[in-house]
Amino acid sequence: MIAEEYFEKFIAQAHRVGDAGLTVCSSGNLSWRVGDEALVSGTGSWVPALQRKNVSVCDIATGAVKNGVKPSMESGFHLGILRERPDVNVVLHFQSPYATAVACMKEIPSDFNVTAEVPCHVGSEIPVIPYFRPGSPELAGHVVAAMKDHDSILLRKHGQVVCGKDFDEVFEKAMFFEMACRIIILTGGSYETLSPGEISDLETYVLGKVTG
Repeated sequence: MIAEEYFEKFIAQAHRVGDAGLTVCSSGNLSWRVGDEALVSGTGSWVPALQRKNVSVCDIATGAVKNGVKPSMESGFHLGILRERPDVNVVLHFQSPYATAVACMKEIPSDFNVTAEVPCHVGSEIPVIPYFRPGSPELAGHVVAAMKDHDSILLRKHGQVVCGKDFDEVFEKAMFFEMACRIIILTGGSYETLSPGEISDLETYVLGKVTG
């Protein structure tokens, strides 16, 4: 049985996401690995005002609901990511204003590396997933496949998904993703991105990735 303190922390982190404007009303969902189970925001629940009664407990391996609370319709990809990525403990699906605006552009950028924070914290490559109905098995399959090798993805005409080892890391990825998309929107599409050489330099001197 998951201790009550975990529910309290999960709810606090959900409210943090809402306070930052990453989710509004019933948009977006959050999950957290706790042992062999996951806490998942419940279907139709409002992440910014999540309550204890709307937190679902799911078996990660089977997807079985353990406490009678129906999880988000996107629990398929939340649990799928947690199954495929033992290094990941938190998954956030959100619809922040600027990142969602980019997701709805007719021509979505292929390069989001507008500032150093993107390759250093979000990922130098951000896959764009074609539109599939929210909650569908097709969407879950494509999200899980893309996130085997990436921590951040964009869902066309839908939103974003980020994952990481803890709440702070996921929150940081989401906020820097939103910042990059804000720059893209505010420049009206006239912007420069970091070159491969500049990204390599950041990986070496900022992230400490030294290759021999």
